Amino acid sequence: MTFDEKANHTSKSRRPQVVVIGGGTGLPVVLNALKEQNADITAIVTVSDDGGSSGSIRNFINVVPPGDIRNVLVSLSEISQEEKDVFQYRFDSSDSFFSGHAIGNLIIAALNEMHGNIFDAVQSLSKMMKVDGHIFPASNEPLTLNAEFVDGSIQAGEKEITDKDKRIKRVWVTNTNSKSEPEAVPPVLEAIKNADAVVLGPGSLFTSILPNLMIPNLAEAVKKTNAEVIYICNIMTQLGETDHFSDCDHVRVINAHLGGHYINTTLVNGAKIDMSKFNPKDYDAYLEPVKNDFKGLREQGCRVITDDFIDQHSGLVFHDGRKVAKEIINLAYAAMTRRKE
Repeated sequence: MTFDEKANHTSKSRRPQVVVIGGGTGLPVVLNALKEQNADITAIVTVSDDGGSSGSIRNFINVVPPGDIRNVLVSLSEISQEEKDVFQYRFDSSDSFFSGHAIGNLIIAALNEMHGNIFDAVQSLSKMMKVDGHIFPASNEPLTLNAEFVDGSIQAGEKEITDKDKRIKRVWVTNTNSKSEPEAVPPVLEAIKNADAVVLGPGSLFTSILPNLMIPNLAEAVKKTNAEVIYICNIMTQLGETDHFSDCDHVRVINAHLGGHYINTTLVNGAKIDMSKFNPKDYDAYLEPVKNDFKGLREQGCRVITDDFIDQHSGLVFHDGRKVAKEIINLAYAAMTRRKE
C-alpha cells in the first residue's frame, strides 16, 4: 500500500487531530485553513498578553487577556459573518472605558465572571458560537511573561519587554495572582498527548509561542507526545524580539527553552519577498525577511520543508494558510500511518 493509499484509508476512519499552540494574528490564518482541510482542531491560546484592550480589561477586572481567544473563536466559528463582525466590533467612541474595546473581549470577560474561570467561559462561548474544534486557554489563570536580556537585566510584562528593544536571552511565566507554579488544565495535556500533529506558530517567538511552552506541565506534554511537532517559522523578523534572526535561530531558541531537540519538522519560506510593497513606516513590527539556514536547521535535528509560503498584499506579509495547512495535514497523516504500522 502506497503512502497516499494509506492516507486515504486512514482519512476514512477519523480526521487528523491537530493541536496548534500560539497566539497573535498568525494563528487564525492557520486555523481557518486547517478547518477547510477538515482537521480535528484544538487551539491552545496564549494567556499572557497585557497590551491594548486585553491588557486594559485585565487590569480592570483581573481576567485572562481575551484578545487572542476572541480571534481564535471567530476563526473556528460557524456563525454568520454578520454575527462575527458584531463580536469583533471595536468601539471608537470617546467614552473613557469603551473606547478601543472589542465587544468580544467584554463578552469573554463577562462569561469569565459568570463561570468563575476562563476555561469554562471559553467552552460555553464555543458552544454559542458553534465552534468547529476545541479552544483551550493555555492556563486557567492569567500569567505574567518575564524576560532576562543578554545584558543580564530582567523585565516583567509583554509590552514592557518588547518596548525595551533589547536582545532577549530567555523568558518564563509566573502566575499573576499567586506564587503557585503555572499549569495547564488536563484537557490541554490530553489534547497534546492524543494529537497527530502539534503545531507551534506562526507568531511572535518570545511573546506568543514560548509563553505557552514555559508552562511546565504543558512543556512536558509536548516533549512526550508521539505527534509530529511542527514549527511554522515566521516570515519576517520582529522588532524588539527577533532582530536579524534566521530560521535556525528561531528553532534553536525554542529547543533551548525546552531543553532538547523537540522540533521534528520546520516549515520555512523560501520565496523572495517583494519589499517594494512593504512600508516599514506603517508596519514597524517587521524588519527584514527571516534568513534561511538549512544546515543549521538540520543540525537542530529537524526535517525542513521549504516552499513559497507567503501571501503578500497591501504591504503586509502573511503566511499562505492553505499551503501551510496542506503540509501540516500531510505530516499528520504520516504520523497516523506510523502509529498503525
